Amino acid sequence: MNIPTSASKGTILIVDDAPDNLALLSDALDDAGYRVLVALDGTSALSRIQRRRPDLILLDALMPGLDGFDTCRQIKADATSADIPVLFMTALTESEHVVKGFEAGAIDYVTKPIECNEVLARIASHLRTARILQSATTRKASFEDASAQRCLATRFALTEREIEVLHWVTCGKTNKDIGDILGLSPRTVNKHLEHIYIKLGVETRTAATSVALSALNG
Repeated sequence: MNIPTSASKGTILIVDDAPDNLALLSDALDDAGYRVLVALDGTSALSRIQRRRPDLILLDALMPGLDGFDTCRQIKADATSADIPVLFMTALTESEHVVKGFEAGAIDYVTKPIECNEVLARIASHLRTARILQSATTRKASFEDASAQRCLATRFALTEREIEVLHWVTCGKTNKDIGDILGLSPRTVNKHLEHIYIKLGVETRTAATSVALSALNG
């Protein structure tokens, strides 16, 4: 039995060139109470996002034409969609591909063949975090404020450079974007992020953003 649209838990965009995967995930998400949008390729996904903004995107990494990595970069480069959580779906588990996905701006990934219960659990978790971040952002925490920087430095023993990197992470910037802004290589940015994760006790960009904004608004 489908849950009415008014009771929807959120809108999820699934981007995959395999109709079987789209059908599997669409049915699972619909049964779980989500509103579902679908796209068969990256270009269609970008157009779909402009027409109706989703709360979260499930994005296949390997697609003909505009692949998932480039699609994610374009999503994150647009201010109107940069804060939408993106989860990669991929059969590629080698670290280089995982890193490539995170550097493109994804917050998490799931491996194929898809396990629907795992996907649903990850979606629910990331949507909760995204809503916390939106709430915190509306309270206008500012990393540029000296007292805010002191708060983060004192509470988490962050260096000035780590605070700068964390600030741009909370703005939804990729490692490459942050490197361009701060004059660092993406690899150096990633090293700073590794230290930030350890100090904040987190494992993802989204969790780091949540912890930082909660500390500033706490």
